[in-house]
Amino acid sequence: MRNNTITDIARKLGISTSTVSRALNNHPDISDETKIKVRVIAQQMNYSPNPIARSLKKNTTCTIGIIVPEIMHDFFSSAISGIEEVAYKSGFTIIVSQSNESFEREVINTTALMNHRVAGLIVSISQQTRSGEHFQLLIDRNIPLVFFDRVYGKIHANKVVIDDEKSAYIAVKHLIDRGYKNIAHFTGPEELDICKKRLLGYKTAIGSSGIKLDEKLIIYGGLHETDGYKSMEILLNKNFVNGAVFCINDPVAIGAFQKIKEAGFRIPQDFGLVGFSNNKITSLIDPPLTTVDQPSFEMGKKAAEILIDLIENPGRQSEPETVVLNTNLIIRGST
Repeated sequence: MRNNTITDIARKLGISTSTVSRALNNHPDISDETKIKVRVIAQQMNYSPNPIARSLKKNTTCTIGIIVPEIMHDFFSSAISGIEEVAYKSGFTIIVSQSNESFEREVINTTALMNHRVAGLIVSISQQTRSGEHFQLLIDRNIPLVFFDRVYGKIHANKVVIDDEKSAYIAVKHLIDRGYKNIAHFTGPEELDICKKRLLGYKTAIGSSGIKLDEKLIIYGGLHETDGYKSMEILLNKNFVNGAVFCINDPVAIGAFQKIKEAGFRIPQDFGLVGFSNNKITSLIDPPLTTVDQPSFEMGKKAAEILIDLIENPGRQSEPETVVLNTNLIIRGST
């Protein structure tokens, strides 16, 4: 038995196939009354769209590609959920791949998704990414691209971010207001844009408070728990006491938390500690971690909304936009 098509629906209602198609795709030029009639008949006839036919017609698929550094990170899993919610409502499916913080894997994933003719890509770059040639290839092929959180600034594309510098400033200013004088910063890779901006926010807060900036209290590392643990170990070996640490993200803060506890120090009496992202675990440890609440789900939703608009309305946007979402400092027991 063959599947019913939009032609069958059009014949049943006595309207054109283009009207049926636009009604099913919620086109603004079609009246609500017509949309309802089309959807009712489509349901009665057990109509389902043919993704292969649509792919051939548009020379693309109804699939959105997503590349993130790691899926296990709460921030990225939440962002993916936001993307999926918007994609599902708009009739798109998603393919998720992770770079595992590897530039080489990021390039491979981008190429693979491009070869699968995805309709567009949403990307947060790896901590190793120093070149954007693979992203430029997408632009050159007119494949819509949206960056979120970790962006590659040299590529002319839409971006969904937060104000990392301002958010870091507020977090460090909180530590200063709590009376901490010695404030260290565990940052990430020097070339990663979010690390640069959060470091600048840290330095600005220190400088504006009258505290002398000590470059020895800025420790560069990675973005995982082990990096926070190692950085705290380095700091303790410098006889750093009665101070606080602002960490580049929550995993680094959790690693530092573990080392502080192992060394027999108390939080916040001996060390104040602030993270960044508001991962679920930050409210479960004792004491709970003060952190910057980064709207990951909303970032994913906004990135998907922008991308789908680019896919469905090619050429309408004259210049890429950068959307900046708000953050909030969540004050807990660690400070």
